[in-house]
Amino acid sequence: MLILNHIDHWASIYDWIYSWKQDDIPFYVNEALKSGGPVLELGSGTGRITIPVAKAGVEIVGMDISPRMLDLAQEKASHQIANANNLTFIKGDMTHFSLNQKFSLIIIPFRGFLSLLTPEEQTACLNCVKQHLSKDGILIFDVFVPEPDLLSEDSTTPFHFGDVSRPEDGKRLVIWHQNRFDNYNQINNARTIVEQIDEYGEVISRKYLDFQTRYSHRFELQNLLVSCGFRIEYLYGSFEYTPFDPDSSEMIWLASIK
Repeated sequence: MLILNHIDHWASIYDWIYSWKQDDIPFYVNEALKSGGPVLELGSGTGRITIPVAKAGVEIVGMDISPRMLDLAQEKASHQIANANNLTFIKGDMTHFSLNQKFSLIIIPFRGFLSLLTPEEQTACLNCVKQHLSKDGILIFDVFVPEPDLLSEDSTTPFHFGDVSRPEDGKRLVIWHQNRFDNYNQINNARTIVEQIDEYGEVISRKYLDFQTRYSHRFELQNLLVSCGFRIEYLYGSFEYTPFDPDSSEMIWLASIK
């Protein structure tokens, strides 16, 4: 067993694990097209959103803190886009960056905002975003809706999240999740366990990723955005542009500078 505590070591199987995550791509591509660009993506990872936006013809900069993620994103882009003059990847921290450029759209997809573990980090990020948004620019980020039943669970028993197969060779991964909630600090101490198995069901390898995220509630985020100088434009409950309601599992925030 190998304990992996750095996202760089997770990069090689990131796309494999999250191959199921597709529903947000059309949404972010559409918003990028509406904005006209340029777009800044914070926490761009391996380019899951960045590359489709660039392929749609919009200028975009992808920022991530992981050099290995950025290397893989560059490699993917070189195979998928010929002469990608509208795509740039840079290393950076979303709580502290200065790019000397304004953007018509800044996005933080796939719950990347939850990687900010304190109100101070969240505020620092939003202040940087505000400095880099154009006058009529829009910030978009999505987070999950905290479920009271889940937050009150005491069990740390791993649960089966799903199986994924790699199309090119048929190799299969079995994915497990484990959560331990610190409700005082609103922190989820999470572990993802990935087992690679052979055709006979034998485990070939097992990898562990331990990480933390900070969950936030609706009015907490609303007040945070307002206090940081933003105006709430929309709050959607899905990537199909449905209004946020009591049954929504996603919060998709669109905000502009006041």
